[in-house]
Amino acid sequence: MYQNTISDYFLLYKVSTFDLCKKSMIRKALLSDLNSIYKLSQACARAMILKGIYQWNEHYPTVERFQKDIKLEELYVIGEEEIKGIIVLTETVDKEYIPVKWLTKNKKNLYVHRLAVNPKYWGQGYAQQLMNFAEEFAKNGQYISVRLDTFSQNKRNQNFYETRGYQRLGDIYFPKQSDHPFYCYELVL
Repeated sequence: MYQNTISDYFLLYKVSTFDLCKKSMIRKALLSDLNSIYKLSQACARAMILKGIYQWNEHYPTVERFQKDIKLEELYVIGEEEIKGIIVLTETVDKEYIPVKWLTKNKKNLYVHRLAVNPKYWGQGYAQQLMNFAEEFAKNGQYISVRLDTFSQNKRNQNFYETRGYQRLGDIYFPKQSDHPFYCYELVL
């Protein structure tokens, strides 16, 4: 049976707010998951666009980006029979983050990217579970903080992170995604 440690291939994480007895599996993504992951990201992009949030488009995220995430073993999925959500956890600092005045030193920080939940599961706690997992992963790995960015036009995401204790810092830009900035956030552990 699977053990409940970070180093194991399969990771179990308890559902926190919706069903304390239920467990959702969080595991590293496999190359065989690539098609499902990309379809999930496209469904998210369409759903956000319907809400007037032009965060993801044909330039981002790409199949190649997800393929690289999987090969680097930084992409995690939640769900057993069906992938319900994804998250990337990495130590790699994107060049856009370099000018940001972070709360902690640029040493031993965990970065969260491409957090997404299939729109048919929005509001069911999967994003919370993925972020709980990320923060626990960071604590177990002795990281000093968790850093991420979110689109300035996505007020729901901003509230989501701020409610979790993340502090908004500088703005960065991804011109292929939007003319609007992305807000950087950090949670000191």
